[in-house]
Amino acid sequence: MGCNWTIQCLYWLPSYFLSVGSKSCDNICNLNIEPNQMSSVSLQLFINNEWQDAVSKRSFPTINPATGEVICQVAEADKADVDKAVKAAREAFRFGSPWRRMDASDRGLLLSRLADAIERDTAYLAELETLDNGKPYAVSYSVDVPMVVKCLRYYAGWADKWEGKTIPIDGDFFCYTRHEPIGVCGQIIPWNFPLLMQAWKLGPALATGNTVVMKVAEQTPLTALYVASLIKEVGFPPGVVNILPGMGPSAGSAITSHMDVDKVAFTGSTEVGHLIQQASGSSNLKKVTLELGGKSPNIIMSDANMAEAVEQSHFALFFNQGQCCCAGSRTYVQDTIYDEFMERSVERAKSRVVGDPFNMKTEHPLTSTGKRSGKREGAKLMCGGGVAADRGYFIQPTIFGDVQDGMTIAREEIFGPVMQILKFKTLEEVVERANDTKYGLAAAVFTKDIDKAHYISSGLRAGTVWINCYDVFGAQAPFGGYKYSGNGRELGEYGLDNYTEVKTVTIKVPQKNS
Repeated sequence: MGCNWTIQCLYWLPSYFLSVGSKSCDNICNLNIEPNQMSSVSLQLFINNEWQDAVSKRSFPTINPATGEVICQVAEADKADVDKAVKAAREAFRFGSPWRRMDASDRGLLLSRLADAIERDTAYLAELETLDNGKPYAVSYSVDVPMVVKCLRYYAGWADKWEGKTIPIDGDFFCYTRHEPIGVCGQIIPWNFPLLMQAWKLGPALATGNTVVMKVAEQTPLTALYVASLIKEVGFPPGVVNILPGMGPSAGSAITSHMDVDKVAFTGSTEVGHLIQQASGSSNLKKVTLELGGKSPNIIMSDANMAEAVEQSHFALFFNQGQCCCAGSRTYVQDTIYDEFMERSVERAKSRVVGDPFNMKTEHPLTSTGKRSGKREGAKLMCGGGVAADRGYFIQPTIFGDVQDGMTIAREEIFGPVMQILKFKTLEEVVERANDTKYGLAAAVFTKDIDKAHYISSGLRAGTVWINCYDVFGAQAPFGGYKYSGNGRELGEYGLDNYTEVKTVTIKVPQKNS
């Protein structure tokens, strides 16, 4: 496979994603991709810097979604294993322990070394991510792993810069604040971006001096386990990071209800987020941050650049096969350009290459199962809607037209490659309709008129608004949602707030004559 072909197959990735990768075209082209190479991955639980079988000795299969075949068996954590991991994390957090006594700058150095190790093993991690998750290898290599490295390096830089304040209170007192780690943090991550979600959680937690018990998604445990081996390799003390593959009702529930877990961070569905908040509140009132679902509006004004709006809207929905919490799944198009936009969008969706994720031409491999209610409720199926292969979990890129706000496909998160296109007339109307949802994670506006862009973005109830772009992420910029899309923010300086307590210290200042 020649390098020119590799570059051509990556054309659909926006330039801001391609720019995050430092790997050359030759490195990608010369890879010998063998999906059966598993010798570098431990399939046990990672507790206290040791690889251990589950107490129950149980294991579960992890599946290659492109073929439906079992890759391997992975140890299955449950409550007993969570207890062991929390005990190790609690000991590592003990006042006077090596981790608590470590200079903040040295915590940052460990995070930097972890980023270096991940960058060193980019090819293997990308291969493993694609094998276990099913996303295109080109994306794993050029997007996911480089963004992991950038995230960890960003938070490495924050480790010795998260400062308190001196406060001029009344009286003869000196008052200052300290930002201190919360303690043992339970972290539960999803299957759609396994490596990236692990980094989003570990970076701020470790930079601020916490210890971690992380439950990784049972569908995609392999890259998290490999990163666990790198955590030990670069020198994190025992107990600081513990990685547990397992099921939500057992391992996940045990973390959220554990009395010695001080904070829980979860990324996943709104339904599970409700359960986690309830369980955490009924135990020890632990702090909770939630990054949940979305039904994000993507608004196309009549003055938008048509070609750019069609391509970016296609990317907004179909990136990661629609398995993205902030996917632009409600595409509102102004009535005067609706027909042309629809025609071009259908043409683009039909041209999307479905197939083997290790084939460098593939844009669209596996997906989850999508909703089938749209056609029944009167929406017009413009393309797709069926199974796209005779094995694996492939669903055709799908577009519905004539969608109305009250339809199920316009109200509920599908988490698959199903695009809904709705028609609107006025600015005021589209803002009101865009906000008529229980979610509030993200939104976008495409227009050449900056006044319209600011008007719409200020009116939208969403944690992130993109203007003339979509899915632009940086470790420096916070991400999170309004309403049912969660609470708290990940990434950026705001992400550090989730992992620290503020302590006020007030000192009596002796007077000269006292």
